[in-house]
Amino acid sequence: MENSYKFFENKDCEYYPCHKGLDHINCLFCYCPFYLLEDCPGTPQYSEKNGKKIKVCTNCTFSHNPDNYERVMEEIKKKIIGKEKDA
Repeated sequence: MENSYKFFENKDCEYYPCHKGLDHINCLFCYCPFYLLEDCPGTPQYSEKNGKKIKVCTNCTFSHNPDNYERVMEEIKKKIIGKEKDA
């Protein structure tokens, strides 16, 4: 498979499919690298529990969309790795 380093789909996973609406799910980012970020490129929703704001990514497929690999990598470099350089 060309560019196979950009895509991995684990159909044997007990949680597959973890999100609905995608024909193919990129499992490379099974746990979203943006979950802990307030400003992420996806479409999370927020709920409140015990007075705390909680990020809910159930309906967000950004990091699982095979077409978003390059954008995910750019955002990781900019938002996650870039912060270490500033510290």
